[in-house]
Amino acid sequence: MKIVLAEVPYTKDRYIGVEQECLPEGAELKIAVFDEHSDDNSAFYKEIEDADIIINGYVYFGKKEIDAMKKCKVISFQSTGYNEVDLKYAEEKGIAVCSILDYCTQETAENTMAMMLTLLRGIRRYDRSVQVDHNWDYLVAKDMHLKRIAGQTLGIAGLGRIGQSVARKAQGFDMEVIAYDPFLPPEIAEKLGVKLVDFDTLLAESDVISIHMNLTGDNYHMFNKEAFKKMKKHPIIVNEGRGALICDDDIVWALDEGLIKGAALDMLESENPDLTDCKLLGRENVLLTPHCGYYSETSDYLVAKYSMDNAINYYNGDYDKVKVLRNNVLK
Repeated sequence: MKIVLAEVPYTKDRYIGVEQECLPEGAELKIAVFDEHSDDNSAFYKEIEDADIIINGYVYFGKKEIDAMKKCKVISFQSTGYNEVDLKYAEEKGIAVCSILDYCTQETAENTMAMMLTLLRGIRRYDRSVQVDHNWDYLVAKDMHLKRIAGQTLGIAGLGRIGQSVARKAQGFDMEVIAYDPFLPPEIAEKLGVKLVDFDTLLAESDVISIHMNLTGDNYHMFNKEAFKKMKKHPIIVNEGRGALICDDDIVWALDEGLIKGAALDMLESENPDLTDCKLLGRENVLLTPHCGYYSETSDYLVAKYSMDNAINYYNGDYDKVKVLRNNVLK
């Protein structure tokens, strides 16, 4: 059995001790690095050619990558998301795609609240005023028109495990919570005390919009100019879903036009963005973090273990032990 860890340049030197601990006797573990900014990824394609299993995070496996693999049975994602693959083509080729249900729900929900509160309470302005300007003055944020958080409406796009955890935490701050999730059984939202609404209502009524959706072909650039125009309360946007749910150019436009008050983004459209000319940098009302919302020592261990367990269980035919199978390869 050959297992290949598909990595991008900034993850190629990460700790892989957990994956090594999970390696079955006699199996080999290799690393293949794909650089989207390079013209030569021949070494990557050569390494995956005879792979039985791919453990993947951020490398996109399209038709070219899938066709390059002659033996692969399963692509196992180190995430709850699984957008970095041509799902239907993998199915056509008999390659299973699996991902993880729950390894970082608490961390991601906690990070959502931390980013939201930082913007809503003007923390960055105050901290910089004291530490950089040596100015001890609570009125430096007067022009930000800070409002009491209790009573504000949080609109959650995607009320899955993470969205539900965010809802409970926001209710602890006495926020009203509404949500858009066309796939969620209504009784789950009702039990949480969350009102399900349509997408336009979410846009119009939210003081804060928090995004917790997997990326699909249907919701790519869901948050675009047309969506921002419908945001009557000029909310803060928090994205802990996937970068391409928001059009980068359009959120820059919305910020410039004053259609939103601020943004807290744990990811951009690219998982390996070129920040040289990024128009979101240097804005006091924008928080940018490098897709770290999931991270803790606990979640980092679990994501490695679960993804290896998923792949090995599928490869061995123990399908009932696979956390989530994302395509219908077993039909």
